[in-house]
Amino acid sequence: MEWGFTLAGLFVGTMIGMTGVGGGSLMTPILIFGFAVQPAIAVGTDLLFAAITKSGGIWAYWRHGVVNWIAVKRLATGSIPATLLTLWALSSTGVGDEQHSELITKALGVALILTSSALLLKSWIGGIMQAQADHPVISALYRMRQDEKHKAMATVVTGAFLGVMVTMSSVGAGALGAVILLFLYPKMKGVEIVATDIAHAVPLTAIAGLGHSTVGNVDWSLLSYLVLGSLPGIYIGSHLGVRISDRVMRPLLAVILLLVGAKCLL
Repeated sequence: MEWGFTLAGLFVGTMIGMTGVGGGSLMTPILIFGFAVQPAIAVGTDLLFAAITKSGGIWAYWRHGVVNWIAVKRLATGSIPATLLTLWALSSTGVGDEQHSELITKALGVALILTSSALLLKSWIGGIMQAQADHPVISALYRMRQDEKHKAMATVVTGAFLGVMVTMSSVGAGALGAVILLFLYPKMKGVEIVATDIAHAVPLTAIAGLGHSTVGNVDWSLLSYLVLGSLPGIYIGSHLGVRISDRVMRPLLAVILLLVGAKCLL
């Protein structure tokens, strides 16, 4: 079984290295459906797994000066309180019981489908919004992101949404956060979006994971095997990523997430 966990870490680490996505999106369903790990423990363990595997990225991006710390602060202003409130709600009502296991699985399904949609439809939605720029709803959204106060408020609300989703399912801090940042901050370069997203995701997943650990929802032995496999996986994936087209990998990953998400809801 230990080798199975290490291989799972290797696989997910490779996917993270290749696409930048896949920590919570892949690891949590693998643990639940592949290894029959209790949903709450799978989420708690995977949150710390995500924090560890992505932490190295903050230092590298910070050195290159591509993190938008204003956006990170705004996201954290919403996500950290939302995470703490979600943790409190789960712990005070019995996070380990069967009812919450079903709730967490359903939340995972919704988060996976949203993440899949974000990966598949990002370019299409962007094209539609540009083509329909005169539509009242679309123009209102554009005006919102042009007004600094409205944009700041929308970023805080986005952070709160991500805090709840990530704490419940361990999914959402990556692809969902990046897509929303891309809309709210259109002048940011792609690398800045990724760097800012990671800079927010690491403390968010760390706090959520440590919160889960206080109620016994982290399997530390399991976490060590996952990390052991993920480190070489990320190295391998980063080298494969330059050889395999992103146009192939991201749609494939999105379809996998969509299927797993549907399984969680059915």
